[in-house]
Amino acid sequence: MAKNTSRKTVEPVTEKRGLFEYAPAPESPAAAGDIATSYGHFIGGEFVDSSGSEALKTVNPATEQVLAEFAQGTEEDVDRAVAAARKAFGDWSALPGSERAKYLFRIARIVQERSRELAVLESIDNGKPIRETRDFDVPMVAAWFFYYAGWADKLDYAGFGPNPRPVGVAAQVIPWNFPLMMLAWKIAPALAAGNTVVLKPAETTPLTALRFAEICRQAGLPKGVVNIVTGDGRTGAALTAHPGVDKVAFTGSTPVGRSIARQLAGTRTKLSLELGGKAANIVFDDAPIDQAVEGIVNGIFFNQGHVCCAGSRLLIQESVQDEFLEALKRRMSTLRIGDPLDKNTDIGAINSAAQLARITELTDAGEAEGAERWAPSCDLPGAGYWFRPTLFTGVSQAHRIAREEIFGPVLSVLTFRTPAEAVEKANNTPFGLSAGIWTEKGSRILWTASRLKAGVVWANTFNKFDPASPFGGFKESGYGREGGRHGLEPYLNVEARDV
Repeated sequence: MAKNTSRKTVEPVTEKRGLFEYAPAPESPAAAGDIATSYGHFIGGEFVDSSGSEALKTVNPATEQVLAEFAQGTEEDVDRAVAAARKAFGDWSALPGSERAKYLFRIARIVQERSRELAVLESIDNGKPIRETRDFDVPMVAAWFFYYAGWADKLDYAGFGPNPRPVGVAAQVIPWNFPLMMLAWKIAPALAAGNTVVLKPAETTPLTALRFAEICRQAGLPKGVVNIVTGDGRTGAALTAHPGVDKVAFTGSTPVGRSIARQLAGTRTKLSLELGGKAANIVFDDAPIDQAVEGIVNGIFFNQGHVCCAGSRLLIQESVQDEFLEALKRRMSTLRIGDPLDKNTDIGAINSAAQLARITELTDAGEAEGAERWAPSCDLPGAGYWFRPTLFTGVSQAHRIAREEIFGPVLSVLTFRTPAEAVEKANNTPFGLSAGIWTEKGSRILWTASRLKAGVVWANTFNKFDPASPFGGFKESGYGREGGRHGLEPYLNVEARDV
């Protein structure tokens, strides 16, 4: 880990591979468009000043340069946003589904038209590689709005009972790891079902949410249907506890999710939670090694490991452990770390100094508890927040790195002898968001998947998402589903509530 706050530019890491060198292939930061010096909130279809004077700063994790200031939302700001959403709800929910669908289709098309701008802005604000924002995040955002636009006029046939009606005003709080994509996962089904929204983005990544507000205006979305209030956890707490909201959707840490659940217990407010994970990737002795290695790498090092469903525990059958780890280390040595805007970059910057400190603390604990640490040798940029892709061997289930969510590019390796032992170890976690299985035997896939306590189980692949497929967890990974027909359910009531 290298860090020098006196340098404010990202120097690409040039790596040699035999006779070849990877020359820099940077995307222009100018493609992100104009970034304002400061931002207020988006309430009632307009950008407005906060009622308070406190401002926060968002920085580029790769350079530590301040990108913009934005308002710290107050309780009064939240009141205004909820009132605007309530005012807009009557007309929006009364629109025929086919009319609401037109707005969602329009938003999806504008996202596609402005995809380069959004991808670059997301990389600058978040730290993730441009290849991921360009090829995954932004296309998924458009796909989500297209998909739920198709549902807007078919709610009577969704299987949720007669005359399903929108819940009302939805309060939505999203994390910093997939800022724009998490926004789409929440806003698209809410609008398709006829609800209005007040959304709070994460305090380290507000810029694409505020740019999305511009897209809402460009699409002609009626004022107040989507409102965005920025700020830190204080703003989020004020929003989720507001008596004027009918539905709360939260994606983030398990401790905050527990707090919200306690807060809303006994109220009429609907709640869905998508929380942490500690997914196991199970590699059996007959797995195709090269394919499995690629899946493991994608499962834990995609988005710097900032993924709730990251495959952060690798369970390898003992008979193939040495061969598999040799291939995995060889592949990890080819990963390129550096400027997120370089199209060659595989691993970008850690999102914040606080998250880097968390990753460092847990990896130090792993070494202190006796696990063996390995990371490929490479130079890191002098400014920004960086962490090498790392794996630990000699890990026991009692180690913190095997139990706690690290949310970084860190893989813990455990072994097993029998399928039953693999399932027991995979399920030995308070989380239950996802899992992966690697084997050539279809019967073994089905046997294992039916016994894993996880909301999503991938077979011979990992991190595959589709708007038509529901996603969510069990146990301390939360409840409720996002995506697919199931993603509409949290935003619908069979009997309409008084508004």
